[in-house]
Amino acid sequence: MDNHAFPWHGARQPLNGMLATTRSYLLGDFDFELPPELIAQHPAAERSASRLLDGRAAAPVDRIFRDLPGLLQPGDLLVFNNTRVIKARLFGQKHSGGAVEALVERILPGHEVLAHMRASKSPKPGSRIRFADTFDAEVLGRGGPDGGMFHLRLSGEPLGLLEQHGHVPLPPYITHSDSADDAKRYQTVFAATPGAVAAPTAALHFDEALLAALKRRSVDTAAVTLHIGAGTFQPVRTENLADHKMHSEWFEVSQATVDAIRRTRAEGGRIVAVGTTTLRALESSALFCRPDQILKAGSRDTTIFITPGFEFRVVDMLITNFHLPKSTLMMLVSAFAGYEHIRELYRHAIANQYRFFSYGDAMLLQR
Repeated sequence: MDNHAFPWHGARQPLNGMLATTRSYLLGDFDFELPPELIAQHPAAERSASRLLDGRAAAPVDRIFRDLPGLLQPGDLLVFNNTRVIKARLFGQKHSGGAVEALVERILPGHEVLAHMRASKSPKPGSRIRFADTFDAEVLGRGGPDGGMFHLRLSGEPLGLLEQHGHVPLPPYITHSDSADDAKRYQTVFAATPGAVAAPTAALHFDEALLAALKRRSVDTAAVTLHIGAGTFQPVRTENLADHKMHSEWFEVSQATVDAIRRTRAEGGRIVAVGTTTLRALESSALFCRPDQILKAGSRDTTIFITPGFEFRVVDMLITNFHLPKSTLMMLVSAFAGYEHIRELYRHAIANQYRFFSYGDAMLLQR
């Protein structure tokens, strides 16, 4: 990567009332050139054998992910996203014969779902689609937070139909069709609550042996749920970041997790978010709190857009994979660890052949 991959721009006023920065960032600031061969197409043979770029200090340190327990302190709290990836991709046909590909993003009551669909002509309300040559879906209309998805009623219970007939919704930069190995490895070992169409990828590096080592180290764990949507893969397309409309994702923070974070803080421990989705859930929850609160338990949708200058209230450290150029997640990690620091870490990762994106390697960052 050359020195022009992350150009600077001048100063301006805070964005969206959430930022407090004297420097202005535009979309081009978060672009970089990535050799295609560094995009991981398959996971590491062992989850915890992935590489870990320790980016807490000024100079990066190359490690292995299973080194993580020694990098944390007894009394720290790891917070995971326990969402479960559903087999959300379906292939079917309209009754007129045209091919349809659907990506189910939300499960609704009454056998209804919200889905993205690709077809030569958009299905009209009242029409029916035959999926997997097995079950039908009636098109009810459009829906979702921005009205951009299709509202469907399936002829059976959605989760069961998807598990039996759906495909793993691998990201668009993974070029092979989903396999039995993807069904296992594009899922965390502690996945519990079904609803995501993308994995919380930083958590894919944890296996049972590593979790046991963290427990021996007296590192505590807690969980949130955030169902990751397809919007996580969409690049920002507006040069002015304030003009970007963030996708919506549902999350839940339990009272047990709120209590664990409060207890950790009181005892001097650090809050370590495993993945940007965990961080988004925690910091979104904090926005609804009184000044004397750390977090507020509950569930809701979030459209939080974290860019440099954001005031973090909960998370002290972040474990995360390497993200797409011009993505909202590049902006998030730059906000968390510092724009220039992230730029240097990405330079180091590319020069040292780290593997990128969902099946790639990870970083450990400090606020």
